[in-house]
Amino acid sequence: MSLKQLIENCKTNDTKAQSELYKLFSGKLFATCLKYSRNYAEAEDNLQDAFLTIFNKIEQYKHKGSFEGWLKRITVNTALQRYRNEKVFDIVNENNIEDEYIEIDDSNISIEYLLKIIQELPDRYRLVFNLYVLDGYSHKEIAGLLNINIGTSKSNLARARHILIQTIEAHKARPQSQTL
Repeated sequence: MSLKQLIENCKTNDTKAQSELYKLFSGKLFATCLKYSRNYAEAEDNLQDAFLTIFNKIEQYKHKGSFEGWLKRITVNTALQRYRNEKVFDIVNENNIEDEYIEIDDSNISIEYLLKIIQELPDRYRLVFNLYVLDGYSHKEIAGLLNINIGTSKSNLARARHILIQTIEAHKARPQSQTL
């Protein structure tokens, strides 16, 4: 069955089609949930909530643009909804923000380690870092998604980068036997 037909069947609440759509996209969407969740269990909850929203709103998808992109947007918004009402963001003066870039000697740092330390960032930093660096959102878009101002987005990104740089430098300074 084609993706278009699968989507049309889901619009009629066909549970077999919904199950097939879940099997087809749950892996990729779970990876997205992990980026925006505090832990594995929360990511699982976010995935389930995202699919509930997807199935409730699938009739709004008009086969224009990428279906996977539409799914991902719903998934990101579902995960971010947990943070929107929390006071996790600091209001800052935009003039005090410096861009800081992470340069990594990849011979000593694994991708698993990088993902682990990103996951350990405080919520406000992790969310902005993931949206900006990993998913390519602009600070204006992030500000809209998280109900913060652009300066707060930039500041949280700079602080996330600073924490990551410090963590990576500390990791590189440790003897190899302690990095396992």
